[in-house]
Amino acid sequence: MPKNNVKPTGIENTFSENEIIVSKTDLKGEITYVNDVFCKLAEAKESEMIGQPHNVIRHPDMPRTIFHFLWQQIKSKNEIFAYVKNMAMSGNHYWVFAHVTPTLDGSGNIVGFHSSRRAAPKAEIDFIDSLYKKIKDVEEGSSNRKDGLEAGVAFVNDYLANEGLTYDEFVWSVSGNR
Repeated sequence: MPKNNVKPTGIENTFSENEIIVSKTDLKGEITYVNDVFCKLAEAKESEMIGQPHNVIRHPDMPRTIFHFLWQQIKSKNEIFAYVKNMAMSGNHYWVFAHVTPTLDGSGNIVGFHSSRRAAPKAEIDFIDSLYKKIKDVEEGSSNRKDGLEAGVAFVNDYLANEGLTYDEFVWSVSGNR
């Protein structure tokens, strides 16, 4: 169920702090499971989402750099927390605080990925949205996507170094140690 030219509406879908979005993917990032909260916010039926690439809900405002860090961590069998702006099938958006982990088999091999997401508080979204716009500007200021990603990663690494924080420390400093 590709979005087919769906454009962002600027309208935010919200959900309760007690609700948790859950999804699972295979090694290729294709959706194998979604819960009802996922379907509600994505404005899609479970049957429409299963088998789709997880990036079907990626909002164009999201810096590719953030997904670079995410994939780097989970492919190394580590968990990661990240703020993510997703897009529903209508073009509406919703912000989440995501916890993504690799799913391992009995031999320790990665067989898929699992993500649980909660609503991100407004104060955190305001800060992250501003930072993500700067990262996107850096990415888009390059002549091609590869150089843009490299520039975005360098920008984030410089930002973290200037703050004296690792990526994880940065995320938890924004979130107020939930």
